[in-house]
Amino acid sequence: MSEFNAYFNGEWIPRSKCTVDLADRGFTLGDAVYEAERTFQGKIFDLEGHVDRLYKSLQYVKIDAGLSRDQMAELCLESVTRNEHMWKEGSDFALRQYVTRGSSVLGDSAPLVYFGADYVNFERFSGMYENGGHAIFARNRSYSPNALDPKIKHLSRMNFALAEHEVALADPTAWPVLLDQNGNVSEGTTFNFWIVKDGIIKTPKRSNILEGVTRKTAMSLAINEGIAVSEEDIQLYDVYTADEAFITATSFSVLPISRVDSRKIGDKTPGTITNQLIGAWSEMVGVDIVYQSKAASTLIK
Repeated sequence: MSEFNAYFNGEWIPRSKCTVDLADRGFTLGDAVYEAERTFQGKIFDLEGHVDRLYKSLQYVKIDAGLSRDQMAELCLESVTRNEHMWKEGSDFALRQYVTRGSSVLGDSAPLVYFGADYVNFERFSGMYENGGHAIFARNRSYSPNALDPKIKHLSRMNFALAEHEVALADPTAWPVLLDQNGNVSEGTTFNFWIVKDGIIKTPKRSNILEGVTRKTAMSLAINEGIAVSEEDIQLYDVYTADEAFITATSFSVLPISRVDSRKIGDKTPGTITNQLIGAWSEMVGVDIVYQSKAASTLIK
């Protein structure tokens, strides 16, 4: 049976053969960083932006993967070509990279380095482009920036795990969002959160969030479309009274949110500005992301 191949500690092997030492600090403490990309028609979107963030995360936490930026980019590209046998027409790949510190706190043991691929999980969000998703604010809060800089894409994510568990009990299809320590909107567990009010797109300040690569692209698209964008503190009141809400992430790009904490947001889904962004994104990548999500969700089972 065919399976995905992965780069694991210097060699390409079947993904099922990748194993983790139970003494590895990535396993015992989440002492690791990771990155994620996706393809559009087989081409990795904004590879440079993702590799740059991975490299900066590694620099910050002082893990040496033994790879340059260019080598990381080449391994990402090879993750696609090494898995061409898994390609399904109409679908796309989701790529992941993990780098742990290894088994020693001082880094004198070899790091675990993984570059792999899978299918984009279209089934998770198929249909939400038209009907909107449900976002729920969890009781658990984001880390304080004073404790851990949110710009690091790291694996120490217990607060996210607890938020996902809490929200899944209320609605298994909902998207978990967290507030910061001051009660302002922070971010989702795997995505950035936005609202639209009086024709202006609003998103949390960068100081309290992971600076999403997709977030950056969405901001540029909005500005190119002549839509004002503001980075500011956002409270739940602002969310509940917003004209529109949407989320952005690597997998789905731009996704409308029609309900927040079971409250209806706006008069229609998707909202006018959200729909404009979805159209602009589709044009940019050369793929109708709404159509693809519906068509591809039936391919990957």
